[in-house]
Amino acid sequence: MVNDRNRVCPVGLAASLESKIRRWLQDPHKILLPFVREGMTALDIGCGPGFFSIELAKMVGKTGKVVAADLQDGMLQRLSLKVRGTELEERIHLVKCQQDEISVSEKIDFGLAFWMVHEVPDQQSFFKQLKAISNETAKILLVEPKLFHVSRNEFEATIALAQHAGFVAGRGPRLLLCWSAVLENPVAELTIVDALRPNRIHEDSTELRRSR
Repeated sequence: MVNDRNRVCPVGLAASLESKIRRWLQDPHKILLPFVREGMTALDIGCGPGFFSIELAKMVGKTGKVVAADLQDGMLQRLSLKVRGTELEERIHLVKCQQDEISVSEKIDFGLAFWMVHEVPDQQSFFKQLKAISNETAKILLVEPKLFHVSRNEFEATIALAQHAGFVAGRGPRLLLCWSAVLENPVAELTIVDALRPNRIHEDSTELRRSR
């Protein structure tokens, strides 16, 4: 039996996922701007009708790529119809994922999991798969709905599973009625910290003087 929390939003309600009210409350460009740059490969997991996918495609530019993955063919078809015949069509790659498999193998620079992780029956496996396709410097924006969907304890449990899979979790952006976190690769974090060590800076300066 499927748990109510694991039920996906049906295709019949797709219009509610891209309403003007939602766009006003959750402006895709503003939400994505701190994380997305031109040339990136971005993953929109649980993309639905493409509320974020289309903005991602605009932001990654002609040299970038967006992998839009969803369980439901109907959602992917709606997104496909929106971009058909436009310059965004070549940038968006549609992927039919499975209940227990992301079905994406290429490395990503940014991943978005917006209002969908609570629908995943095996979150631990989900985060392990996400970790496996994330570049060293990749960031994953995780956003979950509050109110009657995800409690604070449930969100903290989700973050714990992400950390167990190997991610480092940081504070996400403030979004109305949402929990959020940014997941990163710990190797990338250590590399940055190491680069800023005083001894490392001294060593680099010494090496520079020797090379002159």
